[in-house]
Amino acid sequence: MAPRHYPTIRQRRFGAELRRLREGAGLSAPAAAERLGADRTMISNIESGRFGISEERLRRLASIYECSDTELVEALATMTGGRAKGWWDEYRGKIPPDFLDVAELEHHATSLRTLQTAHIPGLFQTEDHARALFDLFVPALPRLELELRVAHRLARHSVITQDRGVPYVGLIHESALRMRIGGSHVAKRQLMRLLGESERPNVRLLVIPFTAEGFPMAGETVMYASAPNPHLDTVEVDSPIGAVFFDAPTQLANFRERLDLVEQVTLNPGESRDLILAIAGDL
Repeated sequence: MAPRHYPTIRQRRFGAELRRLREGAGLSAPAAAERLGADRTMISNIESGRFGISEERLRRLASIYECSDTELVEALATMTGGRAKGWWDEYRGKIPPDFLDVAELEHHATSLRTLQTAHIPGLFQTEDHARALFDLFVPALPRLELELRVAHRLARHSVITQDRGVPYVGLIHESALRMRIGGSHVAKRQLMRLLGESERPNVRLLVIPFTAEGFPMAGETVMYASAPNPHLDTVEVDSPIGAVFFDAPTQLANFRERLDLVEQVTLNPGESRDLILAIAGDL
């Protein structure tokens, strides 16, 4: 099997979990490879996401690592073998790879929870809003790349509308709602879009009002993507250099706790819709 030059977030996540299982078993990578009957570098390559692994070998490794969590092993088994291409793969090599990682993470999530303090959640941005945002980049994006980024952002909405409709909770600060990206008309249409999305049975949009006191992660953009097994959850945080991903158990627990604390200062869904409507009425 040829090595992957640019492993996806899902492939890297799979490898990271195998590394944790190996380290928990107190085995070095060469020792694990020897017990598997493989080349001594194979385990390191799997754990970095550079090589894939069959379901049979995954189960053998789980046995070698004495992993008794059958649900985790089954979840890992679904991540083995050849990777079916997703809609985001058509953008590979055309827009930054972390954009594709975010879309892949959303696609495989069993639920999503996000925190936005300066921007409307990407899953619900209108075309005009997204284009106005990308127009603000310095230096300016080439026109073709800008259009590709807009198209990719709009396509991400499918995770909300597809048959299974992933459960989504969006924590949005009032400041993000009041920012007139693209001008008043674009901003108003964006807020009306949010109101419509908030009526979906799988969507809860909760506004953090200006009247709320301080809260954790103020100023950050965070996505918590739950997996079929909680050990495989992943957090993505926006940064000036792109998306940063977290998956260590202590990190995941910390993000869950902080998001819970933020949710405590939000308005309820009905109050949130009322505030969004009032802000739209001022435009």
